[in-house]
Amino acid sequence: MNLSDIDILKIITIAQKAGAEIMDIYQKEDFQIEVKSDDSPLTIADKASNQIIVDSLKELYPQLPIISEENKQLSYSDRENWDWCWLVDPLDGTKEFIKRNGEFTVNIALIHLNKIVAGVIYVPAKNKTYYEIKDQGAYLLRDQAKPLPIKLRPLAEDGILKVVGSRSHRSEELDHYVEKLKEKYSQIDFVAVGSSLKFCILAEGKADIYPRFGPTMEWDTGAGHIIAEEAGAVILDLNTNKELLYNKESLLNPFFIVKNPSL
Repeated sequence: MNLSDIDILKIITIAQKAGAEIMDIYQKEDFQIEVKSDDSPLTIADKASNQIIVDSLKELYPQLPIISEENKQLSYSDRENWDWCWLVDPLDGTKEFIKRNGEFTVNIALIHLNKIVAGVIYVPAKNKTYYEIKDQGAYLLRDQAKPLPIKLRPLAEDGILKVVGSRSHRSEELDHYVEKLKEKYSQIDFVAVGSSLKFCILAEGKADIYPRFGPTMEWDTGAGHIIAEEAGAVILDLNTNKELLYNKESLLNPFFIVKNPSL
């Protein structure tokens, strides 16, 4: 198995197909909402999207195992020797989906030896696709236009440090962190947005830093990680100051930061 064996356009098509199913459900007046064991919401859209993605990936790449938020999680003893695997969040931002604010995404990433090497984020409500393959740059695909290369903006180029954070998971630690940044930057704008769109906003040059002091799982961050990284950002564990790793024994991420390397 080599990275060159992966057809990223086919992965984009899978994400968009799942997104179309999500939008069909989104546009209905009512849909059932369940509550999972961790108190997070689950809708029929999460399940439908997951079915499409898992079935499609298995058909295209039957040799590659899949870690998905909506699949039963295997023990680490089953996963630890996987060189390659998919990492899927079929509907990231379910709370935003329920609020009907459009800030939800479909995330598909590829792990090789504990690092993300390819990723696709599809934004169904906006028909925008962010994608990349390692060392090939990050791109935005909007409607049927040609892919647009995206990259970080020069740090606070307008004199304003733009901090992006969660719309639904604001934390006291984040507020303290922003206060510390004010010691170095006279003007700070906070941009609140849901789901993996936080990575995309930074990758697109619309923010400078995304500190995360709340719980996230690997499927929440995998695709966004590689897209932001290929756009020029660094993604670091706040405890170790080292790069985030994937397919760990615990699929829970540490607190992390995504930022312009000049910060």
